[in-house]
Amino acid sequence: MSCYIASNNNRFYAAAEEIYGVAPAIGAENRIPAVKLAIKQVLERPERKDKTGTRTFAGYPGRLRKQTSFELRTYMTGWSNQAQEPSYGPLFEAALGGACRLYGGGTAGAGCEGRTLVCEGAHGLAVGQAVSFGGEIRFVAALIDAQTVLLNAPFSVTPGPGSALGKTATYLPAEGLRSASIFDYWTPAAAVQRILYGAGIDKMQVRVNGDYHEFRFTGMAKDLADSATFEMGQAGLSSFPPEPQEVGFDYSIIPGHLGQAWLGPMAERFFTITAAEVTLDNDLDMRAREFGALTPRCLVPGMRKVTVDFSLYGRDDEATVALYQAARQESPIEVMFQLGEAPGQLFGMYLKSVIPEAPEFEDSETKLEWHFRGCRAQGTIGDELVVAFG
Repeated sequence: MSCYIASNNNRFYAAAEEIYGVAPAIGAENRIPAVKLAIKQVLERPERKDKTGTRTFAGYPGRLRKQTSFELRTYMTGWSNQAQEPSYGPLFEAALGGACRLYGGGTAGAGCEGRTLVCEGAHGLAVGQAVSFGGEIRFVAALIDAQTVLLNAPFSVTPGPGSALGKTATYLPAEGLRSASIFDYWTPAAAVQRILYGAGIDKMQVRVNGDYHEFRFTGMAKDLADSATFEMGQAGLSSFPPEPQEVGFDYSIIPGHLGQAWLGPMAERFFTITAAEVTLDNDLDMRAREFGALTPRCLVPGMRKVTVDFSLYGRDDEATVALYQAARQESPIEVMFQLGEAPGQLFGMYLKSVIPEAPEFEDSETKLEWHFRGCRAQGTIGDELVVAFG
């Protein structure tokens, strides 16, 4: 028996649910590099107004409704097994709604130039899907023909004939949202183990230029199961599942200063970004107020809101001035952030149309800094934000 439970003796797993509130089976491949999981569960306790003849509180009845909320922070690590989606893919599916689209890579053909990418054979790509080459990730802005696509930005080095294109995993928005189960295991084995099931992502945040690249997810869940009070049928399980046997885990987290930023009416690369944050807000509600239900029955997403905050040093070059003009004229710009700079350690976010807000001038330091806050992304149907790993 240990005196205390060390907070770093903790391992997390995430898996997509096929049926809302039914926890799926997990394996070692579902482990995620989480930093913190905060779960809060409260009971709805309506005030008792019956006259008991005393000032003493008589207590609440049993089986009250529960409200379960959570916040999960996870580092970005290398995508080592590219035969399947990244381990935290179920969290991005829950945030965006769309299933993972895997691209198995390809070979560049003759004729690649600037934003035009020509493949040796049929590319099989869709608009919004990501491709990678030479430690960079880009997104398909348009399809030209079966072998040619137009990228949102050029690669730093143009792929030559026969060059290998890397594998990618892309996540796009959908009208509905998927739920996920998050497994929380501790050492020693006799400690309380937990499963958060029926989890829906209300907000997803990705910060740029932090200490490490980090993803944050907050939302609500159907309920919380634990090994100390588990009852048959919870989370659709007959017994509390043991932790999968470990077969090795990738601890190669990526420093937060590695990456690229592309901004502007015609996206250009910026080297003056000091901080940025992309936030996805699903305006999530739960179907939880119906008669006869103790826990939520499904997820109910509202209007999706995607915003970008970014700060950069003010300059007099053409690209920086164009950003200011776009903000003053309320003209859309493209925004793309690439996190990481090595194959297998790439993450990209692409917003094809963002209306920038007029920047705040910060002149208290030695260099003038512009803060663009609350810039909202727009689109047609399910295309205002695309994220991908490469």
